[in-house]
Amino acid sequence: MGRVQQLAPNFYCIDTHDLNRDQRTSSYLLIDEKITLIETSASPSMPYIIEGLDELHIDLEDIQYVIVTHIHLDHAGGAGLFLQSCPNATFVVHPRGVSHMVDPSRLIASAKSVYGAEFDRLFDPILPIDAERIIEMGHEEVLSLGQHQLTFYHTEGHAKHHVSMLYSATNGLFVGDTTGVRYPEMEGESIDLIIPSTSPNQYDPDTMEQSIQLYEKLNATELYFGHFGAYKNPTEAYKQVRYWTPLFLAEGKKALTVSSDFKEQVQFLDGRLKKLLYNYLQENGIAENHPVYQTIPFDTIVSAMGILDYLEKKNSKN
Repeated sequence: MGRVQQLAPNFYCIDTHDLNRDQRTSSYLLIDEKITLIETSASPSMPYIIEGLDELHIDLEDIQYVIVTHIHLDHAGGAGLFLQSCPNATFVVHPRGVSHMVDPSRLIASAKSVYGAEFDRLFDPILPIDAERIIEMGHEEVLSLGQHQLTFYHTEGHAKHHVSMLYSATNGLFVGDTTGVRYPEMEGESIDLIIPSTSPNQYDPDTMEQSIQLYEKLNATELYFGHFGAYKNPTEAYKQVRYWTPLFLAEGKKALTVSSDFKEQVQFLDGRLKKLLYNYLQENGIAENHPVYQTIPFDTIVSAMGILDYLEKKNSKN
């Protein structure tokens, strides 16, 4: 796939080359009376987004809205830098995300605790956004783009500051990370692979299930993933998240028994999650040299942290 993929008339997916990997994180461009970009990814992705915009003959000055599904850095880390070059753009976010985008110091500290020495290469710089350029969207609130509109829904589970949007032009849902991580490497194979995104520190499987139930009621015909791309079988996506979630949690409970050291727990759980997924792939005839095996470790390590964080908090309440 090239940098830009057309999904429908005046609707495009741009590959942001997040983490220096193709087909990792999606940005979406909606061309209407108010040109809209959904997801900026991290700051190092900005040249790739600009490359995609150039291909579509869109100037940064033309962009009216920049929207993020949530404020994790792989979705919103580059927003401050991006808005510096988009003088006419308004930033749109969940109400819980506003303060962190105005002052991203806590986001930076949290990311550094996870990524350590790799932080600068993956995310720097993370710049603040002027509060006067931000609007927050309530649950079921509608944003008009011109001919079409986005209806916003508060969809917790992956994060408390997560929104999803139903796009009237396609009856498709921008789901961010609520329906997990989709591996586009599996296109053309006999199976798909979509796993829950359980990164720290607000993962909650119960509220994630509630959000998926909301999606089902909305009856969208396709999903637009943060990771990665458009997917025309929503029912399969929901099914896979529901299949993997209890298996991931069961392995997480085992990890809590092997050590009292968090790093050792993470290492154990990461290995168990990879084994689960690799066994599933191999049982379904996916050869060990398939590229999906190179991508999965990017997700299992962070998912392991989030599962353990969730279980520890749950145990402390009991």
